[in-house]
Amino acid sequence: MMQEDWAVEVETLTKCFGDFCAVDHVSFSVSRGEIFGFLGPNGAGKSTTIRILCGLLKPSGGRAIVGGLDVSAVPEQVRKNIGYMSQKFSLYDDLTVEENIDFFSGIYSVPRALRNERKDHALQMAGLEGRRNTMTRILSGGWKQRLALGCAILHRPPVLFLDEPTSGVDPIARRTFWSLIYQLSDAGHTIFVSTHYMDEAEYCHRLALMYRGKIIALGAPEELKKMLRSQSLLNLESSDPLASMRAIEKETGIMDVAVFGSGLHITVADPAEAMRRIQQALAAARIAIRNLEVIVPSMEDVFVARIEEEERRAS
Repeated sequence: MMQEDWAVEVETLTKCFGDFCAVDHVSFSVSRGEIFGFLGPNGAGKSTTIRILCGLLKPSGGRAIVGGLDVSAVPEQVRKNIGYMSQKFSLYDDLTVEENIDFFSGIYSVPRALRNERKDHALQMAGLEGRRNTMTRILSGGWKQRLALGCAILHRPPVLFLDEPTSGVDPIARRTFWSLIYQLSDAGHTIFVSTHYMDEAEYCHRLALMYRGKIIALGAPEELKKMLRSQSLLNLESSDPLASMRAIEKETGIMDVAVFGSGLHITVADPAEAMRRIQQALAAARIAIRNLEVIVPSMEDVFVARIEEEERRAS
């Protein structure tokens, strides 16, 4: 029996295609009103898991309950009771903003008596009140994104699945979109969002990191960062990052070196000793140090560290 506080409950969920296991005994729960982030590289199993949870794909094993409904037993009911938005906007470019909302109101079987009220709410939430007669094809990516979100919640779904929803839009539009996600969460909607933007991962209440069909890390962003704080992280900016990597990666006390932007992030056990060794090694290689400091790990650092840990374990 599903606990009342869970909007999504997944137990040992599995999906295999022949000998290949895309989803390998995955278990997690999502609380009502929570913004739950789903992270992982391409091919990790994120989209397959989301398709199962949306009632679009039958699992090979395990159990998934979404909004109190078993996705294996009643997939059609699940589809009627969720909202879904993908990175490829499912809007009709040859319709106006208002016509798109009217169309999706019908698709989602919104009662006729409620359609005008719901339409006004969607327009207001998306900031499109003054653009209701605008053809959708001439909207920017950010405005289309807001319209798609407004259409996805017309039937007031308790759980909303957003699959890479901000892919391809500018940073300002992404920030605006996330403010809308917070409004929906505050109103009681559960938001399940997949993203490859590490800064967006910070906005989620909790995160699951998926890799090769398994969840390899699960928790709030700060909890996941604490996993790395038993070690220290250095940021190095130098005149030649790749040569710097070769010069320092075999030094005693250097646990890992990864390219990060135009510099390097270096995982070490003892920062003071490691900085001394790095300075000596780069001086010997005639590489100029522009900046070398201890930094707080980012979600990208967590992401890289956990995947590398899994790779070492598998080798």
